[in-house]
Amino acid sequence: MGFVSAAANPPRRTDPWRLAGLVLAAVIWVLVIAWSDPSVQATQPWNGQPVTAQDARSYYGFNYADLYAGRTDWNGIAAYPYSPAFAQLLFPLNLLPWPLFVAAWTAILIGAVWLLTGPDYFLLGLAVGAMEIAGGNVSLLLALAIVKGFRHPWAWAFPLLTKITPGVGLLWFALRREWRQLAVALGATAAVVAVSWLLMPRAWGDWIDVLRANTGKGGTWAAIPIPLIVRGPVGVLLIAWGARRDQRWTVPVGAMLALPALWYGSLSILLAVIPLTTREERARAWARLSGRARRGAAA
Repeated sequence: MGFVSAAANPPRRTDPWRLAGLVLAAVIWVLVIAWSDPSVQATQPWNGQPVTAQDARSYYGFNYADLYAGRTDWNGIAAYPYSPAFAQLLFPLNLLPWPLFVAAWTAILIGAVWLLTGPDYFLLGLAVGAMEIAGGNVSLLLALAIVKGFRHPWAWAFPLLTKITPGVGLLWFALRREWRQLAVALGATAAVVAVSWLLMPRAWGDWIDVLRANTGKGGTWAAIPIPLIVRGPVGVLLIAWGARRDQRWTVPVGAMLALPALWYGSLSILLAVIPLTTREERARAWARLSGRARRGAAA
């Protein structure tokens, strides 16, 4: 099956649903900015007040001379366990004051939802992705990169240089012997690493140290308490099953299961299923699930 965009295969929705999605997007955007308290510092505990963009602090306030200083514990506020390449990509946004950074970053995440769902599923996408948008992590961008990666394999550089382990999705190309796509994905990643290393060689050594120090750590209360050693093999098997049956939706689901920590907000990666399936496929899947639920209730 080729790449099927949500916009090219829309369900039937009335204009009020689309308008509701746009209104909800505006409300979420305003609330995230309003509640992203700039006075909360990395060393301060949460005081019980609603605070948004807590994960987005990981992508702001970089000291590019010593990128990982004070940001090595990946469960801490403002932790940065990602590659130097991603920090370099974020340099323009880091020139903004915090409120404008939050405004721009939240707009990017909402835009990712739009690209994943199209206008007709936008309201649903916002409902599923609200927690992730509020927190400001990169799961929605991972989902978008995975979807785009079928047509543009270089997009896989983003998962590989941020969360790393969702890169198991590249098994799709390997198992299907799509060697050119696999080479483009790995070659593009290597090119980014090479350029980034030339600019910040010390930071790459520091990143390796950060990864070693955090190996084996789980998430906080905000993560589903299933370790990677359990989830990862399931994700690999799902991708292998999908590769044999041309079921592209298995790649984002398998990649999600292979995340270092499966945060509740990371479930928003499931939105990638929408552009990778047709309306008819989703209808059949829903009918099967509904039928099983009815039979279970009757039993």
